[in-house]
Amino acid sequence: MISTLLIIDAMNLVRRIYAVQQKQHGDTPAALIATQSTTSNALKKLLRIHQPTHAICVFDSHAPSWRHQIYPEYKQGRKPIPELLRQGLPTIQEQFFDLGVDSLVTEEDEADDLIACLADKIAKQQQKCIIVSTDKGFYQLLNESIKLYDYFQNSFINRQQVLQKMQLTSQQLIDYWSITGISSSAIKGVEGIGNKGALSLLQQYGSLENIFNQADAPSNKLLTKIKSQQSNAILAKQLVTLKTDIKLGFNLKDLRYSDSTN
Repeated sequence: MISTLLIIDAMNLVRRIYAVQQKQHGDTPAALIATQSTTSNALKKLLRIHQPTHAICVFDSHAPSWRHQIYPEYKQGRKPIPELLRQGLPTIQEQFFDLGVDSLVTEEDEADDLIACLADKIAKQQQKCIIVSTDKGFYQLLNESIKLYDYFQNSFINRQQVLQKMQLTSQQLIDYWSITGISSSAIKGVEGIGNKGALSLLQQYGSLENIFNQADAPSNKLLTKIKSQQSNAILAKQLVTLKTDIKLGFNLKDLRYSDSTN
């Protein structure tokens, strides 16, 4: 029997729901109560739709991560989690637990890395994994075993769709973001090369490594520009690449889901 692990990018889900409630109620207890109710209902719906054999909700601790250590500007300028919502997270986690799904809260590593590590381990065991998130950073993980599900659009995203949309493979996206940077995380990438330039370089040379191995060509302005900022691209690649080698301290069987409402 093939197992299906449902991994919920909890803060992605919770913060998007809170943003909607915040518009209606402001930063008030009413917004928090509505968020707690809505996220609980969202989890129920996800479990009903996907019928997983295993499930886990992964939360960020909001503490500085290893990325901040090598790049202090990481996520600089991003709005912090509203204090009221932060205080209400334990209740949300308790509600999830009551529905039969435990919560994993990060310490040193970011939630995205823990999710990537879990998904990678499941895929290597030839099992299935569904990541619930709207974060495009997970595109790099997609393969035959790993799919991404957008709860708000009620739709799957697979690697064929990514290839059609981005004109790059899932693995090439890491190199693409290494060049363009990711503004929402304050990752700069290579200055002066935008989306079209990065796409052109990768379609021509295939990978960042191949780009750097090219002989100097003064007439090729894009190639000259990226090679002159090689260290920036290498740093960006380290930042955008999700870790898959974290020691988790638990097994898949610990995440088994059984419908506690029955």
